[in-house]
Order: sequence, then structure tokens, then C-alpha cells
Amino acid sequence: IASIMNRVRDLKNKYRNEDNITDELNCTKISADTTDNSGTVNQIMMTTNHPEDWLCFLRRLEKKGIPQMDVSLLNRLIGRYSQAVTALPAEKHSQDESYARILVRFAELKALQDPEEARDQFHLARLNCKKFAFVHVAFAQFELSQGNTKKCKQLLQKAVECSAVPLEMLETALQNFHSQKKQLLSDEEK
Repeated sequence: IASIMNRVRDLKNKYRNEDNITDELNCTKISADTTDNSGTVNQIMMTTNHPEDWLCFLRRLEKKGIPQMDVSLLNRLIGRYSQAVTALPAEKHSQDESYARILVRFAELKALQDPEEARDQFHLARLNCKKFAFVHVAFAQFELSQGNTKKCKQLLQKAVECSAVPLEMLETALQNFHSQKKQLLSDEEK
């Protein structure tokens, strides 16, 4: 009985330690390395490597400034988003909303530097995560901002055809497009 009790105690300790690792990945905890966050990145990659953990980390990193105004932050964010996209295989995560959000935000950040690379990234996001309406709307918004109204309309119509959800988001974006609004979705509609 004593041997069994010791084994049970060892198992409890083992699972408590695994719970602590999960807690450390929680968004409220801050990495000890605050300059380049390599500690957090390594921890995500070595333990869970889930899109939710990456997205939480990346959003927290974005709160450190305004990428449109801070080139250094923009470059750091693009590097980290690139790292996340590389670490997360599309075959495994294409149905994950957090993964889709990472792809879209990466493309949006790339648009601040190089519109052609951004277009490629939006295309990749749409190809891998076509069931999410926000992916199509973000790509259409990018094309609209580049002055490509025909491509914008085409992207929204194809999103409806491939049954991206929620359909209401696509309908609203199309209405705003036909009303010649500069933004396909307002912040409230997003």
C-alpha cells in the first residue's frame, strides 16, 4: 500500500508540474526576457505550439506601440509573425481561427512595408483558411486600399460562393462596397 501511495504522489507531482508549464504560457504571465521575447517564443515552440498561444503572445507584443509609427516595432512584429507562421503547419491548423488571425495580421503588417509580399500573404491566408469570412474581407479590404475595386468585389463574391462564415459579415462588406465606403467593415461590424 505504501508503494502504491508513493506512486500516486509521484504522479500527482508530475501532473502539477505539467499544469505549471501550461500556466506559464497563460497570457497574463510575462516572459523574463522582455527585449526580444525569445524565452516566450522558445517556450511556446517547445511545449504547446498552439495558434492560441502564439496569437496571445503576438497581440501582447503589439500593445508595446503602434507599428505604423514605429519601424523597429514593425520589423520585430513581422519577424515574430513570420516565426509563428513557420512554426504552425497549415495542414494541421487551417481550421483554427487563431491561426487564420495570425495569417491575416501578418499580411496586414506586411502591407505596411511591401504591398506585393502582403498580397502573397493574403492569398496564402485565403487559400489555407477559406472558411473564415474575416480572412476574405481582410484581403478584399487590402485590394480596395490599393485601388483594385474589381479584385475587391471578386474576392467578396468568391467568399460567398465558398460559404465562408459568418455570411452576415460578407453581406455587410458587400453592402459597404456597393455604397463606395472606404472601409468594408466598421470597427463595430468587425
